Amino acid sequence: METRGSRRHPLAGVVTLLALIAATTLTACSAATTDSAGGSGGNTAPGPTVRIAVGIDPSFAPFFLADARGLWAEHGVNVELVQFGRGGEGVDALAAGQVQFAGNSDTTTIGMLQQHTGLRSLLVYEESGRYLKVVVGPGVKSPSEIRKMAVVPGLSELAATRFLQSKGIDERSVDFVTADPPEIPALLQKGDVDAYVLWEPWPAKGAELGGRVLETTGDYGLSYAHWLITDDEWLSGNEGTAVKVAQALREAAEATETDPDAAAAATRKAAKVPATQTVRAIQDIDFGVRDITAADLGGYTATARFYAETGKAASQPDVTGAVLPGWFTQQTKGS
Repeated sequence: METRGSRRHPLAGVVTLLALIAATTLTACSAATTDSAGGSGGNTAPGPTVRIAVGIDPSFAPFFLADARGLWAEHGVNVELVQFGRGGEGVDALAAGQVQFAGNSDTTTIGMLQQHTGLRSLLVYEESGRYLKVVVGPGVKSPSEIRKMAVVPGLSELAATRFLQSKGIDERSVDFVTADPPEIPALLQKGDVDAYVLWEPWPAKGAELGGRVLETTGDYGLSYAHWLITDDEWLSGNEGTAVKVAQALREAAEATETDPDAAAAATRKAAKVPATQTVRAIQDIDFGVRDITAADLGGYTATARFYAETGKAASQPDVTGAVLPGWFTQQTKGS
């Protein structure tokens, strides 16, 4: 745990301690952060194995469902899922060549573009303004009483900042405490922080420990998207493989929406997330593969500006060089 004043760069490095936390934490993080999630039910396809970095919460249900149903092999690609406790860890693994793809939020990825200039976003596979929630401690009667907020670098920190701004609170008057998701509900319970903004299951966990869910990010106008990202150098020689992965993910995202119980069962098996938790999350998230559009770029540019204006990046990250608008449609024409 770090306070805002003591950290040098909130998006740097991989937090290896999370593997120990995850091994002893109930709910979603009972899975180790870098465990393989297994293959596609014993189904294989010709060619080398492609490794995809995923998280351990219900927002990654389409990946787990694709694995359980053998969809990767049906589309002609061998896939191994590798689990990480935070999205930024998966991006670091991608940049290091340990995996070939990662699923990650647009916000967190944008914050890492200067560290990893070869990152390329191919498509959006989910989006929501309901999945992240603001949780306040039992003694907090009004947002104006918040003095400390727990944040995870990236999407959580942006969401916390925008929440304070929406209430007319100068974010500089609030101490941001950096922590890993499994730690944060306990910090709220102990009174070490007054509030946080996170994805499930951590809002529900905070409520179990005496906190109160105040609102969703959509209530103050903030939504997120998850990107399928890869590395530019790898993509240049493997575009056909990337298309197969994207097509399988599209089928899995559609199936997650139409058969949430199956997606929940696959997520429980792979990441130890209770099925009821995943079903509730699917109600909050809009799953579906789509192109990144020119209209998206305005929001992404605003996020990049946030990193520059708050000093979390030396200069504004180059979003236009990292995203590939229309990639999926262009690559699948006639298929």
